[in-house]
Amino acid sequence: MKQKEHFEYSTGVIAYPVLFVLILWIVFWFEVRFGMRLSKFGIYPQTIEGMRGILLSPFLHGDIKHLYHNSIPLLVLSVALFYFYRPIAWKVLFWGVLCSGFLTWLIGRSSYHIGASGLIYVLVSFTFFKGVFAKHYRLIALSLLVIFLYGSMIWYTLPIEQGISWEGHLSGLLTGLLFAVGFRKHVAKPKKYIWEEANYDEENDPFLKHFDENGNFIEHIEPDPDVEEESDSIKLSVNYIYKTKED
Repeated sequence: MKQKEHFEYSTGVIAYPVLFVLILWIVFWFEVRFGMRLSKFGIYPQTIEGMRGILLSPFLHGDIKHLYHNSIPLLVLSVALFYFYRPIAWKVLFWGVLCSGFLTWLIGRSSYHIGASGLIYVLVSFTFFKGVFAKHYRLIALSLLVIFLYGSMIWYTLPIEQGISWEGHLSGLLTGLLFAVGFRKHVAKPKKYIWEEANYDEENDPFLKHFDENGNFIEHIEPDPDVEEESDSIKLSVNYIYKTKED
């Protein structure tokens, strides 16, 4: 696969993340409009009924503040995912929801866990670690940007605030790290220059010939006997034709 296929803009880069976030707002509007509380469809750990929340919980939010705080990072990180990791974007989203949700179901407290924050932590973790592992300068730059914007989120993987599903956050963080290690195919590789190739002939490199084996500069290079030098007798003559004012 050509590297340029990873970093080309398409309508889906924006359209899919916007559509996903829009669905979250439609679900919340539905709850408010019809006076329904869908929190019971979230993840309730260690119960068979609570397993339905593994798929449904990312679409459910407690209030508009909760939804707003999840919408912006989800939109930004999803756009980055579809632009930089397009070939595996859907796999990361789908399996990210399932794996982080299932891990939350295993380790969570006896309470309903709702919200898209678990998926956000998957994206933050995956984007950061994948950029570091890939060793591609663009992906590393993206990793640093993600840490700059969302690095403080790491504290919410610990039980430091009441009412926040730190288990969901921790599950997302671990899932993203696992994906960064596991998804190795179809990820942009750093460009290799000709001197980095395994079969590169260093001995005949015209630049390296100016240095000895210790790296010292060689002022005079002995001519290669296999290369015929041009004859000194060949001279270039230039004739100028001009006219005087009298002519």
